[in-house]
Amino acid sequence: MQTVTRKRIEILADAPLVPRIVAALGKADIRGHTVLPALGGSGRTGSWSEDRLTGSEKRLVMAIASAEHARAFVDALAPLLDSHRLLLTIGDVEVVRGDRF
Repeated sequence: MQTVTRKRIEILADAPLVPRIVAALGKADIRGHTVLPALGGSGRTGSWSEDRLTGSEKRLVMAIASAEHARAFVDALAPLLDSHRLLLTIGDVEVVRGDRF
């Protein structure tokens, strides 16, 4: 089976920002995405864990797109990158049925 290269996009963000991230995906014409709960981790400022009582719920938003659509998404998301603590990663991935992305 043949594969094609696409971009895998992952954004780690506070849960209340997910609707704005999904809107930026739509603005970049990326129609499919998945949202997963993020339970904990560590980074530059230390360890963190999901805590619904204090409002520190985090989500991981994932999507696969063409390089062109991934660039458009980064442009649409740029204002949030500057104002919120988002982790945005984009990497190459091989997919089957590349016409769907």
